[in-house]
Amino acid sequence: MQNAWREGNRFTLLPEATRFLPAMFEAVHSARHYVLVELYLMESGELADQVSDALIEAAQRGVNVCLLLDGYGSMGLSKNDRQRLKQGGVQLRFFNPLGFHSLTLNLSRDHRKIVVIDGELAFTGGFGAVDEFLNAWYEIALRIDGPVVADWEQLFRRLWNSRLTHNEKGDKSAGTLPERREPRAHADGVPGRAMSARGYRYQAIRHSLHERVNHAQTQLWLCTPYFVPTFALRRRLVRAARRGIDVRLLLPGAKHDHPSVRFAGQRFYHSLLKAGVRIYEFQPTFIHAKFVLADEWVSIGSCNFDHWNLHWNLEANQEAMDPQLAAEVRELFERNFAASQEVDAAAWAARPWGQRIKEWIYGLLDGIITRLK
Repeated sequence: MQNAWREGNRFTLLPEATRFLPAMFEAVHSARHYVLVELYLMESGELADQVSDALIEAAQRGVNVCLLLDGYGSMGLSKNDRQRLKQGGVQLRFFNPLGFHSLTLNLSRDHRKIVVIDGELAFTGGFGAVDEFLNAWYEIALRIDGPVVADWEQLFRRLWNSRLTHNEKGDKSAGTLPERREPRAHADGVPGRAMSARGYRYQAIRHSLHERVNHAQTQLWLCTPYFVPTFALRRRLVRAARRGIDVRLLLPGAKHDHPSVRFAGQRFYHSLLKAGVRIYEFQPTFIHAKFVLADEWVSIGSCNFDHWNLHWNLEANQEAMDPQLAAEVRELFERNFAASQEVDAAAWAARPWGQRIKEWIYGLLDGIITRLK
């Protein structure tokens, strides 16, 4: 879904869990009316306990708390933890639990990350409630304050009431959503819009990125953890680099939660490097963040821009035209480039056969999966 641009917003970049987790917990602790949370990943552990404690504390002081989890991504959340949330007053629902109804339907997942507080604040990014986000994975988030929060809340409300969302017993009782509250605009605010995608037919996020790549004036920098781009995106990146745009990719290095995906994406390195695209592989940890900078346009959210995400998943990104945010994202990229190893075009062309074979094998598997869609 492509929402209209809304004026009067404020955006705060929150790089790394040491900044975005305290900010989100503080917002939940300060909530007076309602807290809406939508996550793909939630698994029993230290961070899930912290999230549950914060939500239960809010519910027990009279705040309406609704937690929507993906039916697959939350399979690691124990029965006891689910029961503790419900007994603590949290309304808990699940999107599309796995079943025998349809293989295709099972592949559709809710990959969005949405936190809405009192209709006034929202957070998005690539985060989840799993312990890897505490210290093993590099992630960022965005704090949103202004009229565009209403669009994030609308995304949550629509899915909460959808036919694919169920409670633990599998029925479709929606629970009680709180009365909606409207956010206020800021006189010194900037334009922003919430963008969502729902499978192959509804890819507003992809179309928006393509437009920005096509019309970038100076730079196009993209960070994604799962780099298996579509042909359309690869073609646009190559064309942008050839017309003199500073095109750079910030991708994971050897520390990756799905090495096979990394190898599948590396088969595209040669053509991109040949066109002038610069590729950096992040070294300190697995980089799970998803953010894009095109001149002064910024997009931050859940979308990985790979075949799988674009075809099957529900995704959501925040776009902003904000010179200050763009400057902060540019600085963030530069810090991460400095902590990365740049792929040298000549060295890559002479890479060993073992590496080439891995690219071929996993590229073949990716091609088969793509055709099955």
